[in-house]
Amino acid sequence: MPSSAPKFTELMAGCTRSAVHLEMRDVYSVDSERQQFEAWRQGFRHDLADRASWWRPWLDLIQDTVARGVVVRRARIVSEPVSEYIRFEHSGTFTNIAAGEQVRWLPRRRASDIALPGNDFWLFDSRIIRWNHFTGDGGSAGQDLSDDPAAAKLCAAAFDEVWARAVPHEQYEIHQ
Repeated sequence: MPSSAPKFTELMAGCTRSAVHLEMRDVYSVDSERQQFEAWRQGFRHDLADRASWWRPWLDLIQDTVARGVVVRRARIVSEPVSEYIRFEHSGTFTNIAAGEQVRWLPRRRASDIALPGNDFWLFDSRIIRWNHFTGDGGSAGQDLSDDPAAAKLCAAAFDEVWARAVPHEQYEIHQ
């Protein structure tokens, strides 16, 4: 796609049916989450009753997208026992659920025979991919957009297989 490709919020705004996100790393160290992770390590936990304190504007975007009838799903492939970062993600996922996102977890050992893309991705309406690239320690290394039909087909098939095997967030128990 051209360098004038739409921003993430524009991709979500243009989405009409589905937005799926596959996460395959055990550690992320992106700027937007680093402070939240450190606060969690110091004992902070989101208050279920204090929605205003949750991660904004992300959750507003999800809530608005779901309200338009778009199904937003996230699947996370995780090693077990899980990393400290995955425990952090798991503890705050109730906010994603409250915003309307569906989230499932797949232990990595159950993903061994799934053909997976080499990078995390968002797939919009089964046709536009936003590849997320990371450094070895989980820092952001940028994003690329693709509308290649073969890549979109791979992403859709991989996500669907992961989703079918994964455990809904409410049922997934963290193994330490």
